[in-house]
Amino acid sequence: MSNFEAFVEQVEKGYTFKGDSILLGTAMLDGGAIRNVHVRAPLKTFNRHGLIAGATGTGKTKTLQNLAERLSESGVPVLLMDIKGDLSGLSQASAGHPKIDERHEQIGSPWEGKAYPTELLTISEQDGVRMRATISEFGPVLLSKILGLNDTQSGVVSVVFKYCDDNGLPLLDVKDFRKVLQYISDQGKAEIEQHYGYVSASSVGAIMRKLLAVEEQGADLFFGEKSFDVEDLMRVDERGMGYINILRLDDIQSKPKLFSTFMLCLLAEIYEKLEEQGDKGQPELVIFIDEAHLIFDEASKALLDQIEIMVKLIRSKGVGLFFCTQNPTDVPDDVLSQLGMKIQHALRAFTAKDRKAIKLTAENYPITEFYETDELLTRLGIGEAIITVLNDKGIPTPLVHTLLTAPSSRMDIITDDEKEDILKLSKLMEKYSETIDRESAYEMLIDKLNQAEVREEKQQQEAGSKTSSTRRRPEKSTFEKIADHSLTKSIVRELARGLMGVLRKSF
Repeated sequence: MSNFEAFVEQVEKGYTFKGDSILLGTAMLDGGAIRNVHVRAPLKTFNRHGLIAGATGTGKTKTLQNLAERLSESGVPVLLMDIKGDLSGLSQASAGHPKIDERHEQIGSPWEGKAYPTELLTISEQDGVRMRATISEFGPVLLSKILGLNDTQSGVVSVVFKYCDDNGLPLLDVKDFRKVLQYISDQGKAEIEQHYGYVSASSVGAIMRKLLAVEEQGADLFFGEKSFDVEDLMRVDERGMGYINILRLDDIQSKPKLFSTFMLCLLAEIYEKLEEQGDKGQPELVIFIDEAHLIFDEASKALLDQIEIMVKLIRSKGVGLFFCTQNPTDVPDDVLSQLGMKIQHALRAFTAKDRKAIKLTAENYPITEFYETDELLTRLGIGEAIITVLNDKGIPTPLVHTLLTAPSSRMDIITDDEKEDILKLSKLMEKYSETIDRESAYEMLIDKLNQAEVREEKQQQEAGSKTSSTRRRPEKSTFEKIADHSLTKSIVRELARGLMGVLRKSF
């Protein structure tokens, strides 16, 4: 058997699965595409997570777009973190291009332009369905991890949540949390120490400073009501196509703390809400995180640990996570080891450091007798990648150089008019467009403090009234007190009468 025949046999055997699968492209050997030797990924393994990596301009975003389309066609809802603002074209059918036709002729697969059911979401000031969460939904443990607190400070946060639970004070937004912090370290200090223990003013101050750092990145827009129900991410349209939910984040690249906060909250909420799936045959939801380094670059050790735990656990709920980044080294090793599907686009070796990174990247892929992986990584063309996935038994497939299929939707952003049309047709806009600011911990504590101030003023007035009355009637002298005595008055009266009688007799 020739080298070519052995390669074809390996690919056909390695990428043939029993259940439903998604076409990724066609195999390539020695730089040439092999028509109809298709590279596929089993639909059931998309909850085993994945990585899309490669240098700028090598086609990562189009691969992400392509996977989202194929999942939608299979009835799987998708959530896309659109950091660069170039994924909205999924809502519009592609007009086609001769190069697309040529590519699919090489692949041996038909192509047609297609639009997909789309929702535009936001956690910032951009237009879209607003995603929010309350402070209470985070809970003391998760909130402490997000703020990067030590054990003592985390204990103070636990006191805040316990006090609010015991006294019926809803913690909805940042101002609620800040107000309770101020209260327990000032006016309510005695009450807190009596029932919950000593709270250090320095710990409260440290929490306030770390809260401010998150708030300055826009947390006040994210925390609040109405809370977004993650079930709304898992809708299909009347044709059975999964909705592609595009979270618009192109104004948030300079706010990694807010992005990390949102991601951890979202994953925790999804994990809590969804039931264990078992071997269902396809995922409930697949999340693609573009520019994934934004999550990890400024994340604390505690936050990274929490993300790692979520990556390990959330797949049991039928949720897949795909990280899209320039280099696999952007993703922590503990997370990278959990990613079953790897789609690696070209890397560029401009420096000695780059060459070292490429060799390290090549070692993360299965050993192959058909490719020099580290060399191939520098020669991949646009829309080409080396791929390995998990087969339907959970075993990594052979590494294969692949010519990827082209997206069916527009590979460009939408116009303002098209965006407005999507928002007008959205069933979620009306549900989440209104900002609710009901009475919560902030208002309740202000009311409590106002009532205490009124009582104090009343007591001071009453005390002042008594003091004033006393001043108007100064205390009598000893002589006056004696004079006022009834016995004294009788004696004086008799003396006066006697004296008057003497006086009368004298005249």
